[in-house]
This record gives sequence, C-alpha cells and structure tokens, in this order.
Amino acid sequence: MTQPSTRAQRLAMPLARDVVRELAVEHGGCVRPVQLRRTDLHTGQAERVLVPCGHTLAAVCPSCAERKRTLRAAQCREGWHLDREPIVQADDPDDEQRMWVEKRAEVQQWRDSAEAAGGDTAEDDALIGDLDEEITRAGMRGKVLPERAARRHRSTRRRQDTPDLPRRKVAPRTIGKTYTSADGKTFRPSMFITLTCPSYGRVGADGTPANPDSYDYTRAARDALHFAALFDRFVQNVRRFLGYDVQYFAAVEPQRRLAPHIHIAIRGTLSRTELRQVLAATYHQVWWPPVDHVTHDDGNLPVWHEASGNYLDPATGELLPDWDDALDAIGDQDEPLHVARFGQRFDAQGVLSGSRDANRCIRYLTKYLTKHVADCHQAETGAQRAHMERLADALRFEPCSPTCANWLRYGVQPKNAREGLRPGCCKGKAHRPEHLGYAGRRVLVSRKWSGKTLADHRADRRDWLLATLGLVAADPVRYSWEPVAPGDPDHMPNAQRLLHVVADRQRWHAALTEARARASGQAAPELSATGRAA
Repeated sequence: MTQPSTRAQRLAMPLARDVVRELAVEHGGCVRPVQLRRTDLHTGQAERVLVPCGHTLAAVCPSCAERKRTLRAAQCREGWHLDREPIVQADDPDDEQRMWVEKRAEVQQWRDSAEAAGGDTAEDDALIGDLDEEITRAGMRGKVLPERAARRHRSTRRRQDTPDLPRRKVAPRTIGKTYTSADGKTFRPSMFITLTCPSYGRVGADGTPANPDSYDYTRAARDALHFAALFDRFVQNVRRFLGYDVQYFAAVEPQRRLAPHIHIAIRGTLSRTELRQVLAATYHQVWWPPVDHVTHDDGNLPVWHEASGNYLDPATGELLPDWDDALDAIGDQDEPLHVARFGQRFDAQGVLSGSRDANRCIRYLTKYLTKHVADCHQAETGAQRAHMERLADALRFEPCSPTCANWLRYGVQPKNAREGLRPGCCKGKAHRPEHLGYAGRRVLVSRKWSGKTLADHRADRRDWLLATLGLVAADPVRYSWEPVAPGDPDHMPNAQRLLHVVADRQRWHAALTEARARASGQAAPELSATGRAA
C-alpha cells in the first residue's frame, strides 16, 4: 500500500484504536473489560482473567448491553405463556442451619428477659448480630426477625371522584384461563397491553405542545415522578379484580411528547371492558407537604445548624419542621399533593404462544432497553429541544422523594437531612435530564413470572454453552478472585485488554462453530491459526 503523503490523507486513515474497538464490538466482546486475578487454591497458580463490564447502555458498551437485552428477551419469552405454576420449593434446612437458628432463639429470649428487667442488653445485641451473620453464612436467606420501619397509616377510603372496583379474593395461582374452540382445540392466550399518561395539552406530530404556555408541565413532571407507584397500584387492582396472582413483564419508555408509558406482557387475559374498569378505578395519591408556596428562594436559603443537626430559617433562626412533623401537619380534610392516574387511551391485544405476534411483542418490549430514557426519542428540532428544557425546568424544583433537597425551598427539612443540601441541585435520578423525571426501573418483572431470576437465566445460557462445547464447569470453591489494581505489576491498560478480548472472542467463536458442526454431523470448517476460517 502506498504511504499517504499529505496530512488530509493521513487523517483519512482509520485509527488503530478505533479498529480494535470495532472488532471487539463486531465479535461481541466487551469494550470495557474488568481485569481480575484468579488464583488456584490447590496449586497457587495465578492467572489474569477479563470479565465483561455488564453495562446496560449501548452508548457505554454495545456488546454487554445487547447481551443484557437478549437475556431480558429470554426471560420474557420463558414466562409469558407458562402452562404450569412456576413454584420454587425451598430446600429443607440441614442440621447446621437448625443449630444456628436454635442458638439465635435462645439468645433472643435472654435479651428480651434482660430488657424486661431493665438490664443492659448491649452484649446480647452484639451476640445476636454475630448469630445473624452465621445464619446467612450457613445458606439461609432473610432474617429470623426482620426489622419493620414505623409505617404511617392514612384512611383507605376511596376517592369520591373514582368508581368502585369489584374485588375478589386473590387465589394462589398465576396461570390464566384456558379456552376451548368449537373443534375441541384448547389454548391459553395472554395479553400485551400499553398504558399511557393523561393529556397535558394538545401536541403535534413531533410531540411538542401546540401551545407551550397552556401545557401542564407541572402535572407532567409529577406524573413522571410517581409513574412507578401508579403502576404498582394498577397491578394490585388487576389482581383483586381478576381474583388470581397476575404475573407481568413490563418495560417503561417515553412517548414522543416525553411522558412515560408502559408496555406490559400479562400472563392470562381480561377483556377491554374489564381493563377500562380497572384503569378508571386506579389512582395513586401522594400525601406530601404542599409545595404551592416558595418560602426560601435562592437568596433566602435555610442555613445548617451543626450543633442540632437541623436547618434553620435564616430570618427567624427557628428550626424548620422536619419531615415527620410536616406529614403530621397534613389533616384529614386536606387534599393530597398530587393524584396520579393513567390516561383513557390504551392498547390491548391477545397473543398466543409461539405466534409471530408474540415474537414481535417481545422485540418491542426490549427495543429501547439499551438506551437512556431521553435517548429513545432524539430532539432534532428547536421546538423539541425547547420542550425538553421546559420539562427539565419543571422537574428542577419538584421534590422527587422524602429525602430530596428541594423540600428546603418550601420550608420543610428533608428526611435524613444533612449539611450541604441546596434546592435545585438534588442528585436524585429523577432530576437528571436523561431520565425525564422517571426514576424507577426500566424493566418491571413480577416475582413468579418464570420462577427464575436473571442469574438463573444467565446460568441456563452458561450451561448450554458448556454442554455444546463439551466442557465441565470449574469448581468455584477452588479459586479465589481479586481485582487487579492499576499499580499492580500484572495490570494491563485498556488498549491491551481490548486486544486480548478480540483474540479470545475469535477463539471462542471458532470453538463454538466447530462444536455446532459436530452436533449437526457436518464437517468442521478449516481454521487458521487465529481461529478464522481459511
């Protein structure tokens, strides 16, 4: 190849670092591998191992994000049309586990007796902490005595502007109805549902308001902040209405108008009339202190009092009411700060197992999981950028949680207040522009969806790969793992790690291709020294 002679020609040449990164992505390798040191406890031999970063955003690591998306798709597919109850039976406790629990019960009785007699329980409390650690180390989950935080109770009386919803006792099953056709064929369909937020004002085809001055940005911001809680209420109402433990796999993403909406795969069916009833009766009330009056703007911020650990009014020097006092001040006749509801428009369709619609819906559910919420719809015009900025301005001083620093702006100390809080500078996830006010999880999966966790699904893929390659899984007890620090002699810079990733992925791909060819009875392709087909 002729060497370039001009600067423009040299700049047109591909950059070697970029080629390595593109090859890593092309072969499905992680572009941000983490270097660990694995030591064989039997032989003492140590070796360098590169593990994927596991990031879920394609902008950070495309390969890891795609693997996460594929794993979610497998989780959705496996649980959507189950025809059996996904019940995981717990193992019987062994003798060691029983022994630790018996000791824990004995010490708890000693501690309670000492407390009733007015004695010192510090030694018993320390022993209880040690026993709880032993119980966990023995292979038991949870705690024998869970800590329950004090819960504030309010009236459960339904709002008068909301219709009542028929309520049935929830049966301990997760499988929907089975239908029989005229020819005697039985089938069990499921549902794919899309729910949206209500209207905040007329918008155009590009998602921007027709009249920004009349668009209700405050309500849009609050609906986004409490969207996850509203969905929880919807699931609760669906289960009470249908009378069984409805299971779901849901994904949250923004509409073009930047309001969140949710796609839900539900195991079982309900009619559109029933769904309309549930939506009309579903709401979430936010019982927080009022924020309609600004008492402390940027020039009059509360000051931190180190001695008492509280914020003071700069004008009077009085303590601001703390979070519990502010909630106690909300009377029975007061209205909630916000009432979140779903919009009247929804989409619902029945889906059969193994159909083209099922695969299409699964692709749609996982389509945007590798992107930030705000990246699902790029702002391409000035009107769209202005709409996004106005929503960000509405979210800036809106409290996102009981611990939000914005409560100081309205004369209330946040829960667990600390020094350095400043209204408008809350570090909560909801206030970041890339999240558009939604701080919940992007994927919401019920506990009994497939009877497996993501770790279980990941283990299934690993077992399939080991079986295909004819390998045996290494004994995890035999090895110890530790991260390799930048100052260690065996530390590799990221560019060197990427080269190892490319070589490893080529070798693994060649081994998998050969194993598949053997399984299908075909001749394995001839491979070069680098693992590529000749």
